[in-house]
Amino acid sequence: MSGQEQRTDRLSVLIEQFDQAREMAEVRLHGLGDEEYLWEPAPGSWSIRRREEAVTPRAYGPGAWVIDKGAPEIPANEYAEVARQVASGMSVAKIAEDWSVSVERVEEVLAFTGEPEPDVVPITTIAWRLGHLHSCFAGQWEWTFGERRQDPHVLVDFTPSAALALERFWETIGRHRASLDTLTEEQLDTVGFSQYPYGSDPDDAYVGTLAAGNLEFIHHMAEIALLRDLWRARGGA
Repeated sequence: MSGQEQRTDRLSVLIEQFDQAREMAEVRLHGLGDEEYLWEPAPGSWSIRRREEAVTPRAYGPGAWVIDKGAPEIPANEYAEVARQVASGMSVAKIAEDWSVSVERVEEVLAFTGEPEPDVVPITTIAWRLGHLHSCFAGQWEWTFGERRQDPHVLVDFTPSAALALERFWETIGRHRASLDTLTEEQLDTVGFSQYPYGSDPDDAYVGTLAAGNLEFIHHMAEIALLRDLWRARGGA
């Protein structure tokens, strides 16, 4: 920050990180076409699809196009976190509710010993990654700065048009970014400042939720960038 004193408070650091990630993402997403956006790199990929062509049990969306979503489960890489939550006092019933699984399934996870088998994670399209990010940011904004009443699953109208998807996505990201400027230190430390229902937001201080949102944005955008590289390498450009 030439000529200015750089702020190092928590909110400024998180906002600067997000701004830089967004700038890089905008560059990497420039010129995205519909065919590349919907390209399935391997059989069984998750994507967005016409409602009547959905192939996953919990695909969701309010319009003609839905985004793939599988059956609820606790992934192997979250077993240790589940154990930590129980040790910190969270009830098995609350964990089961958060993951949309049965109490018995949580108890199985807690009783598991040894090294769990790695999760079989579906390969996803650029459309899926972008749609997933859009859905998360739209839902978390609604349940943090909005009216806190709309189902996050109906907030994003998925589309096969890459240009329209990006236009809508950046509008949502812009609204999120503008709301960050209104935050106070007290709100950063408020547990449950975000009431987003799919995850641990209601149980976390908002500074942690905000940091997790940055991480989600960064890692999905990195995946999208790699998919673009693979598309170009195969002669799709």
